[in-house]
Amino acid sequence: MERMIIFCMLFFCSSMALTAAPYKIAKYKQLFKTIERLQTTVKDKDVELLHTPENPVDGCLLTAVTCFQKGTLKLQPKNSQVNSTFTQTIKVLKRFTFSNPGKQCESSCESYEKKTPKEFLKSFAKLITQV
Repeated sequence: MERMIIFCMLFFCSSMALTAAPYKIAKYKQLFKTIERLQTTVKDKDVELLHTPENPVDGCLLTAVTCFQKGTLKLQPKNSQVNSTFTQTIKVLKRFTFSNPGKQCESSCESYEKKTPKEFLKSFAKLITQV
């Protein structure tokens, strides 16, 4: 009887671990597609340059994602025709949560180089593929 309980617990735990991974992968794929969609609707001329984290070390991923989320709030739509699509994609990016048990990095968003909005989004997409 004891062995049966241990087997059931082991089976339950392993099945939970297997279902968590595909959900996380799907979430990051959706986020990657959202960033790609935003690249076509973002204004890239006569706009503020954004602090763009590139190649953050493992301990700084949470800081880099936070910098990207703050930067997306400064993005502007290319024109009024894409405004609704732009607004929807920004909402998706604002709701994104990144859970990383690592420590907070010492570098701030301002320590990263400033780049154009399209380069900013390309770096964000690259970071999502690394996560």
